[in-house]
Amino acid sequence: MEYKWIVLTNTTLAILMASLDANIVIIALPKISSDLHASILETIWIVLSYGLVTTTVLLSFGRLADMFGRVKLYNLGLIVFTVGSALCGFSNSGQELILFRIVQALGAAFLFSNSAAILTDAFDVKERGKALGLNQVSIVVGSVTGLVLGGLLTDTLGWRSIFWVNVPIGVFGAIWSHVKLRELGTKTGGRIDWIGNCFLASGLILLLLGLTLGPLQILSEILELLMIFGGLALLMLFVFAESKIDDPMFDVKLFRLRIFTTGNFSVFLNAIARGALILIMTFYLQGPTMKLSALEAGLYLIPVSFTMATFGPISGWLSDKYGSKFFIIGGLLTSAVGFLMLTRLQSHESFSHLLIPLVLVGSGMGMFAAPNRTAVMNSVPAHRRGTASGMTTTLVTLGNILSLGLSFLIITQTVPISDLEAIFTGRNADFTNAANFVNSIHVIFFLSAAVLFGSIIPSIIERPSKPQD
Repeated sequence: MEYKWIVLTNTTLAILMASLDANIVIIALPKISSDLHASILETIWIVLSYGLVTTTVLLSFGRLADMFGRVKLYNLGLIVFTVGSALCGFSNSGQELILFRIVQALGAAFLFSNSAAILTDAFDVKERGKALGLNQVSIVVGSVTGLVLGGLLTDTLGWRSIFWVNVPIGVFGAIWSHVKLRELGTKTGGRIDWIGNCFLASGLILLLLGLTLGPLQILSEILELLMIFGGLALLMLFVFAESKIDDPMFDVKLFRLRIFTTGNFSVFLNAIARGALILIMTFYLQGPTMKLSALEAGLYLIPVSFTMATFGPISGWLSDKYGSKFFIIGGLLTSAVGFLMLTRLQSHESFSHLLIPLVLVGSGMGMFAAPNRTAVMNSVPAHRRGTASGMTTTLVTLGNILSLGLSFLIITQTVPISDLEAIFTGRNADFTNAANFVNSIHVIFFLSAAVLFGSIIPSIIERPSKPQD
């Protein structure tokens, strides 16, 4: 097999495993929470901890990849993720599961920060869109498989099996990667940016704690606001600090490249808009109004992932020939219309009524992702692709966790704490008011549509640039 296809298949397998885990956990979350007797705070942090750690370390791992080799750290990521998955399956409490999810997140960060850069190194400029589009399929196939397989495993073998399914995939991928992959990128000198890491980690932790502890009335309103604005201030200090040091992990100078800037701005807003979709829909479908099983909920959500899998590689391939602008704008518009249709969600919906909006959301995501990622990676010099890949993926994961935190905050403004406990811990019998819950979902999806419409603006005004080899 030609080397570039070995790279594509191996990185696709790894991203498949990591993306499989994301939706598998979400679809099983009500059952996990019920069996472990987890509190509402522990339940939401089973998801948030993974995104928080991934976001915090992605930039450093991308920098390490430029310094010591992308393939070497990619291999390490496969091993760490596999070990973390096995440990998650042995968790006996919500706190233990959060801890082992952090181990998983460290492995996933190595994979996400290096896969796009390794692919970009292996493929010619004219084939990168197709390669990244095919790689994007793994994310979507993982999403589809995670929804269905997660529901099936949870209903038949129990939720622990959703973590153990990663172990054979991870072992095979790690051995194959160690034997077959080789370094093509140029290693650069540098050092770890400890100051930037501290600002980023502490800022995100404060912000997410404020968004989750405050609404549960664990904190006073004043302390909640102090944590939220303190977290935002630390994140701004992070960006400022990165602009002043010689060897930053978040290379602000790359934002002088207009395609890099507009592409990352769009991908960040897109992540904020759609990051909480699967989680919200999971608790809606398995919650006190629809009362579906985990498997049934997974089947309901297949249209999102299936259409992403269909449009991802097609748009990546076509963008190599005709440019990315049309597909980026068209994808964002399509998803925005889908979210607007979801604002009419009722307490009980049939699969046929949900089909069209979910298809629009998923197909729009597929149209947008690969062309946008290709445009961003093509705009960056080869020796900075590890850092650039880490920065882009950091903005995606940051947008996702902000989406989760903000959605949780919106729900808590209209849904009583007692009903929140019933929804997030699987005690549907204790639920009292469906209208408030559904209305909060309407607000979330309306804001998602608005953010997507806003993310179109930089793509409309951007001019195409010549790809860098």
